[in-house]
Amino acid sequence: MDDLILKANKIYQANFDNITKFERALFLSWYCSKGDCKFCYMSTQKDLIKEPMKARRSFASIFAEAIISKACGWEIEFLSGGYESFDLKELRFITQNINKITGKKQWLNIGTLSEDELEKFVPYIEGYVGTLECINPKLRNEICPSKPLSDIKETFKACDKFGLKKAVTVIIGLGETIEDFINLKKFIEENNISRITFYSLNPQKGTIFKESPTIDYYEQWIAKTRESFPKLHIVAGAWYNKIDYYGRLLKAGANNFTKFPVLKLFGSKYAKEILKEVSVAKRIFSGELIKLPKIDIKKEIDKLGVNDTLKNQIKNKIESYLSKMKKK
Repeated sequence: MDDLILKANKIYQANFDNITKFERALFLSWYCSKGDCKFCYMSTQKDLIKEPMKARRSFASIFAEAIISKACGWEIEFLSGGYESFDLKELRFITQNINKITGKKQWLNIGTLSEDELEKFVPYIEGYVGTLECINPKLRNEICPSKPLSDIKETFKACDKFGLKKAVTVIIGLGETIEDFINLKKFIEENNISRITFYSLNPQKGTIFKESPTIDYYEQWIAKTRESFPKLHIVAGAWYNKIDYYGRLLKAGANNFTKFPVLKLFGSKYAKEILKEVSVAKRIFSGELIKLPKIDIKKEIDKLGVNDTLKNQIKNKIESYLSKMKKK
């Protein structure tokens, strides 16, 4: 195990610089019309949410978070929302404006899209993220019954037509074993995956899962992936009660980290602990988790093609978020 980690770390150092960033997944909603992935918080909410249109974020809150993320030097990992939480026109409007805010093309993690649907996003996105989640085929069919891999692969085909990159998310701790890595390796190769986000399962109340994987097991997946794919962009996520995982995951070959609830814990002891973990991995953190950024709010909002009412709502949201962050 130690030899594997050392090898993975050397491979990382040979292919990347020592800069590490925080990647913020920009969530759009907490409703999903499928809502039956057995690990997911949304599966516990589907029957409770009577008005799905109210179970989604406002445009103002989404754009405000993107502006703050840019000011703090956080990468937008991807735009993520449950099925049918927004219509296609709204999703395009969101994506277009996040592109304007960040000056970067985005990644979409909003469910499978047809070729015609995906084409509408092409000017504003770098790639598409497929929710692979579990690589063991039998387990995956049980855990994600309404998200067949065939649908994800169809969207990947559309990506190839438009010259878009492809990524996947994988959750460790759903019942797979390290022997299943061979399936992941094959999937990455066959689908020309350029990014992968790993998550350590964070059991949700009301689901069948009760325990997270150990760090020893989790880092094996990171290290074996780095060993097999020296230039793959790897993001590793763990909840804030597992900050001690971060340094080891970086040493195992992850580029960046995600999953940290940064708006709630900005400047907290957990944020400070992350910086220590990054240092332990002999990386330099690029971004800000402690000191509030200075934002020219008017300048940032004026970049957007939105009306005055929405501009004012975004301004209020930015000020509200910054006020909460300051209290930490």
